[in-house]
Amino acid sequence: MDSPFFSEEHRIFRRSVRKFVDEELNPHVDEWEAAGRFPKEVYKKLGDLGVLGIRYPAEYGGADADIWTTAVFCEEMGRCRSRGLTMSVLVQTDMSSPHLAYRGSDFLKKKYLPGMISGKRVGAIVLSEPEVGSDLANMRTTAKKKGDQYILNGSKTYITNALQADLFFVAAKTDPSAGKKGVSMLLVERDSPGFLIEPMKKKLGMHASDTGELTFQNTPVPAENLIGEENQGFYYVMESLQKERFVSCCAMTSSAQQAIEDTIDYAQSRNIFGKKLSEYDLTRYKLARLQTRVEAARQLTYYAAHLYDRGLDWTDAVSMSKAFCAEVANEVADECLQIHGGAGYIEEYDIPRLFRDLRLWKIGAGTTEVMYYILAKRMGI
Repeated sequence: MDSPFFSEEHRIFRRSVRKFVDEELNPHVDEWEAAGRFPKEVYKKLGDLGVLGIRYPAEYGGADADIWTTAVFCEEMGRCRSRGLTMSVLVQTDMSSPHLAYRGSDFLKKKYLPGMISGKRVGAIVLSEPEVGSDLANMRTTAKKKGDQYILNGSKTYITNALQADLFFVAAKTDPSAGKKGVSMLLVERDSPGFLIEPMKKKLGMHASDTGELTFQNTPVPAENLIGEENQGFYYVMESLQKERFVSCCAMTSSAQQAIEDTIDYAQSRNIFGKKLSEYDLTRYKLARLQTRVEAARQLTYYAAHLYDRGLDWTDAVSMSKAFCAEVANEVADECLQIHGGAGYIEEYDIPRLFRDLRLWKIGAGTTEVMYYILAKRMGI
């Protein structure tokens, strides 16, 4: 995974995160997957490692690092054998806390950001509704201003970290008649009155990532908990989604790379008709082709990061990367499972879990179809 974009400092950081994943996470993933969540203590350990505020100001406990450091972190988290855990952590680092770090008032940042960076407070990003996914402009959850507070009403679904989060970054309509120009972002604490959290039914994959449904029934939220400006929430979400898609691409390509490595190991140990599976031309062709596809996906992701690092528009590159990486990762999972044969259908190996987990990335953070819709629109068609 080396690249001219990475310095020696990045390489040292990569080794540190990989060591953490191998020693602190992977030995426990079977237990956590079965439990449907992982201990909250994991966030504190990640906070101690200094990875929960990579691009945030040092005054709040962040590292003030660059996007390449984020890429390294997400790639190494992608090697965790529980992609659900990886997703939950990325929700903390790059999907929920950015709203606070980049748009929150000084008051909110001082009150909440150090806790998120240290891992003492867990965050969730609250967008999807039972009848609204990517079409955020038509969300039905409302937040009506009443004196020095907002009164929140509505339902949200598919919320990652719902069962463990302390802080919920909730998108709601403050002007229901204004479409996307009437959406605001509010920070809601877990113990707020009228705030109900229910676990969702069993999922196909991402089992260690707790997922829930939220209901707000006349939930009061202090007006000072408004993130940024009123009625600007839609634009904040659109901006944040680009980074969310980027980090998911980093994790996906790394998980796909790991699947290839695991499959090579299996093929070299499996004997069929007097030869190792890895010695058959078809096996070698398949794995070489998959490696080429993963490398192409990785380089497209790095190109997006390069544009961002230069302060250039990365919307097209991120949209392409999100769609392509998700397709490639799922192709890798399917082909690697096939090479494993019957063993690929047995939970003794990681490949069945990876097959289930990676399927979500064609849906989450914007479906593949939405990515191509965005690209087509920007192409003028």
